Amino acid sequence: MPTPKAATDAQPDFETAMRELEELVERLEQGDLSLEESLAAFERGVTLTRTCQSALKEAEQKVEILLKKAGEPAVEEFTPDEPKSG
Repeated sequence: MPTPKAATDAQPDFETAMRELEELVERLEQGDLSLEESLAAFERGVTLTRTCQSALKEAEQKVEILLKKAGEPAVEEFTPDEPKSG
């Protein structure tokens, strides 16, 4: 029988993790947290960031697999345009 803690340890989906991360950043930026609360929020933020990065990497891999199956060219590295001088 799973314990209640096991249910809370489950990783949130990408959207939930991003919302929580945004809320944590906002709370930290306000500067009203104690040192202990700030450290706990920072630690949670690191965990959420890793969750988001993992979800994005998984999505990227799925897209690459789908493109290969469809015979499309491989995904190319994105490089932003150089700023145009006026």
